[in-house]
Amino acid sequence: MRQHKFLVFVLAAALSGLGCTVNPATGKRQLNFVSASEEISRGEQAAPQFLKGYGGPVPSTVIQRYVRDIGLRLAAVSERPDLPWEFNTVDSEALNAFALPGGKVFITRGMLAKLNNEAQLAGVLGHEVGHVTAMHINQQITNSMLLQGVVIGLGVAGEHNDEAWLRVLGVGTQLGGTVYLLKFGRDQESQSDELGVRYMTKLGYNPVGQLQVMEVLESASKNSGGMPEFLSTHPLPSTRIERLEKHIREHYPDYSNPDAYRFDEERYRSVVLDGLKALPKAKHGG
Repeated sequence: MRQHKFLVFVLAAALSGLGCTVNPATGKRQLNFVSASEEISRGEQAAPQFLKGYGGPVPSTVIQRYVRDIGLRLAAVSERPDLPWEFNTVDSEALNAFALPGGKVFITRGMLAKLNNEAQLAGVLGHEVGHVTAMHINQQITNSMLLQGVVIGLGVAGEHNDEAWLRVLGVGTQLGGTVYLLKFGRDQESQSDELGVRYMTKLGYNPVGQLQVMEVLESASKNSGGMPEFLSTHPLPSTRIERLEKHIREHYPDYSNPDAYRFDEERYRSVVLDGLKALPKAKHGG
C-alpha cells in the first residue's frame, strides 16, 4: 500500500509538471526534483570527500592554477556561469575526470599525463561542464530518488537527508579504494560531448581535441588490459565517437583550418607535462 501511494504521487507529479524544467543548455524539458540551491549545497558537501579520496590537490600551484583558469573560462561561456564553479586537480594516478552537482569539477594528474595539448584538456573539462549545465547529475539523482523511494525525504517536502544524498552520489561506496559517481547513459555522454565542444570552440580550441581525448582513452584501455576509471562512469561506445565526428563535420566545418582553431601543444607541455615530471609520486594510485 505504501509503495502504491508513492507511485501514485510520482505519476501525479509527472502529469502535473511538478519538477519539470526547461534545460538552459539543451532547450529540452526534463524532470528535476533538485533545486539550484540544493544542487549547490550538496555538491559543496560532497566535494571534500572526493578531494580526500583522490589524494588531495596535486602538489603544484602552477598546474592547479593553469587547469582552474581554463575551467573557469569554459564555465563563463556556458549557460550556467553563475554557479560557484571549482576546478580541482587531484593527486591521483587514476585516469579520471568527473563533476559533482553545482559545478565542482575534478581531474586527476593521471588524466593530465595522458593528454598532450590544451585543446584536449579543454575538451575534458568542457565535457564535465556539459554534464553540469545539462543537469545530467540532477537527472541521475532524481531517477535514483524515485527508485529508492526517498523523494520526499530529499527535498520535495522541504526536508534534508544528508546520508541519502551522499549515497546517491556514491560517497561512502568503494570501487578500488575510491569513491565514485553514478554512470551516465550514452545519450547523456553524447550530449556532454557536444556541449563540451560548444564551450571549447567559443574559446578558440580545436574541436578535434575532444576526439583526441577519446583516442587516448581507447588506447589506455587496450594497453592497460583494463578499463580506465573514467570509462566506468563515462561509457565510450563506438557510436558516441561517430556521433561526435558527425557533429564536428556539420557544425565546425573549418576545424582543419589552423587559423580558426588552436591546440596549444607547447604551452601544455611546458606547464603541465614538464611540471608533472618534477612532482613526487602521486598520493593516490591508479
